Amino acid sequence: MEKNIKRFKCILAYDGTNFAGYQVQPGKRTVQLEVEQALNKIHKGESIRIAASGRTDAGVHARGQVIHFDSHLQIPGERWKKALNAMLPGDISILDVSEVDKDFHARFQSVRKEYRYRISLKSERDPFLRHYAYHYPFPLNLDAMKEAARYLMGTHDFTSFCSAKTEVVDKVRTVEEIIFTSTDDELVIQFIGNGFLYNMVRIMTGTLLEVGSGRKAPAEMERILAARDRVQAGKTAPGHGLYLWKVDYAITTNPGVTFS
Repeated sequence: MEKNIKRFKCILAYDGTNFAGYQVQPGKRTVQLEVEQALNKIHKGESIRIAASGRTDAGVHARGQVIHFDSHLQIPGERWKKALNAMLPGDISILDVSEVDKDFHARFQSVRKEYRYRISLKSERDPFLRHYAYHYPFPLNLDAMKEAARYLMGTHDFTSFCSAKTEVVDKVRTVEEIIFTSTDDELVIQFIGNGFLYNMVRIMTGTLLEVGSGRKAPAEMERILAARDRVQAGKTAPGHGLYLWKVDYAITTNPGVTFS
């Protein structure tokens, strides 16, 4: 008798501090490895692979990473979340599980992503934030950063803001919004777009910080984009300040089997 295969979409959060990144790597602890090991245990040793909306680097966190997997187990929907969380370590949490159509793909069907980058502006280093926000205790011209960000919004070739290690050929992306939220102690930059290249958000952040500190003029962003040369942009901001916050899809899950 043919197995009744169902596809499930999961939203998960993780603290990236002790991971070598999302994707499986030989001999290293990764988010994908932990989730697949949990699924394999639930499936009594059967190998279950997952697909994600995208990879995150070592130290990078997620509040809304999306994955999908297929299963023939007849587990009631509301029990999937509890079953997975019971198997996973404390630095990963399944926030939501829903059954989706079999053609759903966590990566290829995403239409929008939101990343957030946290910057601690405290004059003294806060040991409790050392893994969760980039400490930058220098004066910043926020108005200049906002002006520079306007050049980055829209559809552009972001070769200058992409790691030279990327294997992606098409480097055209659309950045819909860049939002700055600041307090006396912290600056959070939200990047919302249809997709982001390898290290793109971290390089944009590093370049905006150079503008904010006066080392680059806001209008230089136009020249940097046109150059299509990674060397022209600023330094790559550290991974521990970055969060994959949310992933949006054009399609919806089956309303009859969505649960949290």
